Amino acid sequence: MNEIQTIQTETNDSVLSTISRAASDPSVDVVKLEKLLEMHERLQDKAAEKQFNAGMAQMQCEIPTVFEGAINLHTGNSYATLDDITRTIKPIMQQHGFAITFKVENAEKAIEVTGILMHRGGHREQTTMRLPLDVGKGRNDVQSVGSSTTYGKRYVMCALLNITTSDAQDDDAQTADGSDSAEDRAEVVAGIVAQVDGTTTADELKDVWQAAVKALKEAGDVAGYDAVKVAVTKQKAKLETPQ
Repeated sequence: MNEIQTIQTETNDSVLSTISRAASDPSVDVVKLEKLLEMHERLQDKAAEKQFNAGMAQMQCEIPTVFEGAINLHTGNSYATLDDITRTIKPIMQQHGFAITFKVENAEKAIEVTGILMHRGGHREQTTMRLPLDVGKGRNDVQSVGSSTTYGKRYVMCALLNITTSDAQDDDAQTADGSDSAEDRAEVVAGIVAQVDGTTTADELKDVWQAAVKALKEAGDVAGYDAVKVAVTKQKAKLETPQ
């Protein structure tokens, strides 16, 4: 326990002792007793906020830039998934006494995602993002809500924790020449192949293929391009085969 925490504990104990004595005295004014209780709660809240801010400052020094290991096949851009961010950040949050939870509320043709960042000291901060339903091609109502919810959680979490993402790996996760590791490239390609296999129409398959070509060529991943091309050819034949 540091000096500031010691002083705060002693102050709280002193206030509690005063409240305890006042509560046992039948002649004490109830209004004054209530003011003492309010003062105690303010002291506790202030102490919790200080612990939150101190913990946040320490944690920020340890949060890395999260690698964007997924490809948005509608735009061809890379992004960090919610799972990627959570897997990277969660151990650091736990070490510093933080946890995050989400609240999702439905609105007309939209949802509101609220992220609540909590600290073991009792203080919490939150932020809310309102998003339209992600009515993408081939998505039903449930899938639209799910997509918007995941998107909202990802952005709210980044906002609360000041998380940055990048399509370049940290040095520890790169090969000797500074390029992305084979494992990371394979993970991206596997995700694209899964989306190829999930297409249900020729038009949808075409959209996925065009976006994948753009992303893989920009990344210079020839082997990945070949692997996705094989998957697209197989899926095209499957979709053209009468059921």
